[in-house]
Amino acid sequence: MLPSLAAGAASGPPPRPASRTGTGLAALGVLAFSLTFPSTVWGLESFGPWSFVGLRSVLAALIAGTVLLATRARLPERRHLGGLLVVAGGVVAGFPLLTTLALRTTTSSHAAVVVGLLPLTTAIFSSLRTGARPSRTFWGAAVAGAAVVIVFTVAQSGGALSSGDLYLFGALLVCAAGYSEGGRLARVMPGWQVIGWALMLSLPVAVAGSVVALSFEPVELNAHGIVGLVWVAAGSTFLGLYVWYRGMAEIGVERASQLQLAQPLLTLAWSFLLLGEEVSAAAPIAAVAVLVCIAATQRSGGARRRGEAGSTVVAGGTGGPGGSGRGGGGTGGPVGTGAHPEACAPEGTSGGASVSAGDGPAGEDLGGPGGRTTAPTAPRS
Repeated sequence: MLPSLAAGAASGPPPRPASRTGTGLAALGVLAFSLTFPSTVWGLESFGPWSFVGLRSVLAALIAGTVLLATRARLPERRHLGGLLVVAGGVVAGFPLLTTLALRTTTSSHAAVVVGLLPLTTAIFSSLRTGARPSRTFWGAAVAGAAVVIVFTVAQSGGALSSGDLYLFGALLVCAAGYSEGGRLARVMPGWQVIGWALMLSLPVAVAGSVVALSFEPVELNAHGIVGLVWVAAGSTFLGLYVWYRGMAEIGVERASQLQLAQPLLTLAWSFLLLGEEVSAAAPIAAVAVLVCIAATQRSGGARRRGEAGSTVVAGGTGGPGGSGRGGGGTGGPVGTGAHPEACAPEGTSGGASVSAGDGPAGEDLGGPGGRTTAPTAPRS
């Protein structure tokens, strides 16, 4: 069983540096994702593209369903279903299908170009969706990192765009939407449940698609095909997204997304080691440049968010007048107002306490005039 999946809300772990832990979890997710393209190339040795994507989703959903049943997870609230459908459409179905179709005509190294743009696109989607306003330093480092990755990967492929590029750019858009929405949901429900319920929602379509695809696409099983299928289902789709969304919930969508600047370079390394694809001598230089950009985004400070009552909430800042917010990255709002739904502090205390979305329904004011109210803590991943 995954650690802390069934952890109760009444008692929590001792305080720890949330930003460091969240960064580590998100980095593990990036490491898992970096193997996706090489594993998909292996999988296509045994399966057709439609069969591969369908079986990948079915297997991942079976793993998720087993964990959800074992931990007796509650059904998601109706208000979260729309967001879960966006996650399902973006990272469970859309991105795997479009990248798999692209990898029929392009190499794993060339396909890494889509990941070069993904961190910046995810940050833009999240900013539009949540009202977050990262600093100019953040945006400058993000754009610089994306530029380094794009130049490097395009140069690596000889500067030529393949017929699969339309698939790759489509995958970029749907995945960024799924990441930003999943990161938002991971602040109000455990991260592993975000991907778990998204997979369960996609299961009926995945089963039907697999049956149809297997009826007209040939299957030639070999070791590479089986290993590739198992990894993208268990590693990339379930475990990778579990730690990814949990990390996003702790450090924010914008900061977590910039860790993916390292993913194309990791994918190039795996492509060389596992697939025998050639990697240029410029890789170490690009790697150092990208790491500098990542460090700049991680040190640029929290993103400002628009508060419910017209105030501005700053992730990782202090509480508003009359009180203080405490907890990982959260803030206490102005007296008598609810904290922004994207905040994730366990509780805020003041003359009229406000509590973040990590403690109750998004945007709900759980404080009262002249008193202190503590809401039950929502389950955390």
